[in-house]
Amino acid sequence: MALQLYLDLNSQPCRSVYIFAKKNKIAFEYKAVSLAEGKQYTEEFEKVNLLKRVPALKDGDFTMAESVAILKYLAGKYKTPDHWYPANLQQRARVDEYLAWQHTTIRFHGSRLYMFKGLLPLLTGEPIPAAKMDEAVSDLQASIGSFEDKFLQDKPFIAGREVSLADLVAIVELMQPLGVGFDPFKDRPKLSSWRGRVEAAVGKQLFDEAHEKMLKSSETSSNLDVKSPAMQRVAISLKKAYM
Repeated sequence: MALQLYLDLNSQPCRSVYIFAKKNKIAFEYKAVSLAEGKQYTEEFEKVNLLKRVPALKDGDFTMAESVAILKYLAGKYKTPDHWYPANLQQRARVDEYLAWQHTTIRFHGSRLYMFKGLLPLLTGEPIPAAKMDEAVSDLQASIGSFEDKFLQDKPFIAGREVSLADLVAIVELMQPLGVGFDPFKDRPKLSSWRGRVEAAVGKQLFDEAHEKMLKSSETSSNLDVKSPAMQRVAISLKKAYM
C-alpha cells in the first residue's frame, strides 16, 4: 500500500510535510482533510489519527501523528540527504533544539495572530479586543527577535551552511501571518534574506505551490458555513487555545 499523507495546506505543519516529501521525491497519496469543514472530526479520519489533527501519516498498517515526528520518520525511512537531519551530533542537536523551542513561541504566536486576524472573529461574530491583538503582535515580534538572535545569528541556515528540517518548520510558520495581511518579514533584512535562501533551497515553484492556498485563505473564508456544528466546534477549540 502506498504511503498516505493526510493534509490541509492551510496548516503550517502540513505544508512542512508536503514540501519535504515533494522536494525529496517521496511518492505518496495525498489525502485531503479540510479543517475549515471540520473533516478532522469525522469517524473515518479518527481511524487514522485519534488526536483528530493533521498532518497524519499511514504507511501500510503503521499510522502516526505530529509533523516533527513524521518529518523525522520520512527522513529516516527514505534516507534523504543528510543536511535535512544531520548525522553529525551537534548539527542534529541544533535542529532538535529549534524543533523543541518553536512549539510555544514562533508556532503559537504566529498561529494566534493568524486566528485573531482571520478565522476567530468570523466564527464568533465578535471582534478581537484591541489589547489582545496588540499582545499577539508583540509576542510574535518578540519570538522572531529570539529566533534571529539565538537560532539564526549570522548563519545562512539554523544548523549551519545548509537547509534543514528546522528551517523548513520555521519558514512555514513565519509565512502564516501573510495570509491575513500581516508581514513578519517587514523591516527585518536578516529574516528576509534567510527566507530567500530557504525558498531557493526548496525551489520557488514548490514553495509557492505549497503556500498558494493559505495566502488566499482570507478570500475563501467568507464561504464557510460558520453556524454549522463543525464550525462551532472549531470556534470553541480556537477560543480555548488562543483567547
